[in-house]
Amino acid sequence: MNIPSALYRPSLTLLTDLYQLTMAYGYWKSGLADRESVFNLFFRQNPFGGSFSIACGLDYMVDFLSHFRFDADDTAFLTEVCGTDGKPLFDRGFLDALESMTFSCQVDAIPEGTPVFPPEPLVRVQGPLMQCQLIETALLNLINFQTLVATKAARICLATGGEPVLEFGLRRAQGIDGGLAASRAAYIGGCDATSNVLAGKLFGIPVRGTHAHSWVMVFDDDLEAFQTYAEAMPNNCIFLVDTYNTLEGVRKAAQVGQWLRARGHEMVGIRLDSGNLTQLSIAARDILDAAGFPNARIVGSSDLDEHLITQLKEQGSTIDVWGVGTKLVTAYDQPALGGVYKLTAIRAPDGAWQDRIKLSEETVKVTNPDIPQVRRYHTHKEFLCDVMYGKEADLADGCTMVDVSDPATRRRISGDTAFSDLLAPVFRQGRAVYESPPLTRIRQRTQEQLAKLPGDITRLNRPSQYPVGLEESLYERKTQLIRQAELASATTNT
Repeated sequence: MNIPSALYRPSLTLLTDLYQLTMAYGYWKSGLADRESVFNLFFRQNPFGGSFSIACGLDYMVDFLSHFRFDADDTAFLTEVCGTDGKPLFDRGFLDALESMTFSCQVDAIPEGTPVFPPEPLVRVQGPLMQCQLIETALLNLINFQTLVATKAARICLATGGEPVLEFGLRRAQGIDGGLAASRAAYIGGCDATSNVLAGKLFGIPVRGTHAHSWVMVFDDDLEAFQTYAEAMPNNCIFLVDTYNTLEGVRKAAQVGQWLRARGHEMVGIRLDSGNLTQLSIAARDILDAAGFPNARIVGSSDLDEHLITQLKEQGSTIDVWGVGTKLVTAYDQPALGGVYKLTAIRAPDGAWQDRIKLSEETVKVTNPDIPQVRRYHTHKEFLCDVMYGKEADLADGCTMVDVSDPATRRRISGDTAFSDLLAPVFRQGRAVYESPPLTRIRQRTQEQLAKLPGDITRLNRPSQYPVGLEESLYERKTQLIRQAELASATTNT
């Protein structure tokens, strides 16, 4: 199913910032619209104080670009956009050019479910300058958020040590889009199921859920509430026990569990949503075991994240299924990834490629030039390092990697080291060539790939940094460009 086009009837092509259109207009007016260029989408820092991120959002991007075209309604709206003088901002000729434009870019991207690191390009776009510029905002919108949530989900699932995680965040998500995209990304990151039924329908994610406190409050006590629910839905009984008195609620749940068992059904478990979850879960486990329900699950919820889950497990909690909502789908402790989209090369009129670089007083904001690929070196058991290299590089005999965080650190990689190039073809001449795997396979990829990262990289507290660097000749070219730009600036200022 095409996702956002399955949700919306109108064109999404105007999902952009106005300055993308004003720049496109400037390119068109100055004859630069068709100049071939290369842009890279990347981020500068891993979120949540961690050392990895999980690439996500590619399916949404493919769908968006597959339908990228300006229709008459789009250009009709743009005729109404005015400048400070009250006159139309765009010429009719430009709007006609937009309507007749056919997307023709080459797009490469790192597949979803892949651990990624700054400043590697998650997406590389090559094509006419105007087209590359017009898609910037949408690509950042689609990739940034889902990568952020998939990363949060992966961290939460690492904290549970393989115990199931249920995503319960729809009611707290940032609108319909945020809820659906977050459910999808959370599943890719490792969650086992969602409460979001529409996400289940659209994406094929398993859906889970039983009842809320309001169900219990309708009745006079826990026993009547649980009994009535069991009679209505005997094959879906996880009882929420903390509406009035938690441990008494557990005893009532066990009593109804006996009733279910006598009729050929089995109580799935209970859910704890408040109070001291460690103490309550330990006591609940004792009650359930004594009542003959050693296999009944204890689901914990209540504003959980990877840090609280780690703390609960260290305290001896007997929770074995984790319901995580608000702090997952909103990426509560870091609500934005901070991905950017920068020009790295442009073709001159004579056909030669010219590198482009952005300077900054902040080293982390100085961009990398060229048309990069990312090569991940590995053994059969684990990933070793990632090297970004340019279009002219020959890595057949190995390479020297210059660490992006410490250029004084260099690492020689032999030519017989196994590797995978991460950026895969997604669009060629504007046509989608990438066949996305089923969502279950993407989720599996996340688990397989995370297992190949050293444990000190994936640990939640004070993780080590995964080695990422530039191939030596690319680093030297970047250094030369910086010097040339600084010299030109100094000359201009004098």
